[in-house]
Amino acid sequence: MNKKFDTKAMVLLGLLTAVTLIFSFTPIGTIPIGPLSITLNIIPIALAAVTLGPVGGGIMGAIFGLMSFLQCVGIGVPSGMGVTLFAINPFLAFVQRFIPRLLTGILAGWVFKLLKNRSNIYVSCAVTGFSTAFLNTLLFMSALILLFGNTDYVQELMDGKNVIVFICSFVGINAVCEMIVSTVITGAVGAALHNAKLIPQAQVKQEAN
Repeated sequence: MNKKFDTKAMVLLGLLTAVTLIFSFTPIGTIPIGPLSITLNIIPIALAAVTLGPVGGGIMGAIFGLMSFLQCVGIGVPSGMGVTLFAINPFLAFVQRFIPRLLTGILAGWVFKLLKNRSNIYVSCAVTGFSTAFLNTLLFMSALILLFGNTDYVQELMDGKNVIVFICSFVGINAVCEMIVSTVITGAVGAALHNAKLIPQAQVKQEAN
């Protein structure tokens, strides 16, 4: 644990947390489109996953999840869906907003950990960025269906569609944009951090060689 969270790691975590807070409390990180939004907050999660592994990814995921829940009560950039879900059931709204983001960060960290010895650093980071955006959408929408699927609000959104068709049509361009942006930025920034020797996992690999 000490090796994973040395001074450099703590500084990186602090910087990524600051970016997440800026994205959450200003319009910079959120582009509303209908009931959903294109969010850039997945990028700090992806970068934490490649620099600090599953633990760092989980920490950033938890921070994003908390910020996402606060949107439900009017703190930060408002979320129409979040406000509605909070009115239906505040506890389930917290679970739906928090747990998927926490799991996304942890799983993204494992994706990078599995890839880092099998491909070059850019590819590993880019795939991790893509996976972060994909997992965020998949887990967020799965939690929405699981926890609120029987409510009038979600039933009206589904409009008789089956779950898979609903998710694909509902997230649509939002998810595609998030995946593209996260893939490109995480690949580029991750490679730069590797060259600056700020990715502990990569350093361990180099030392072993």
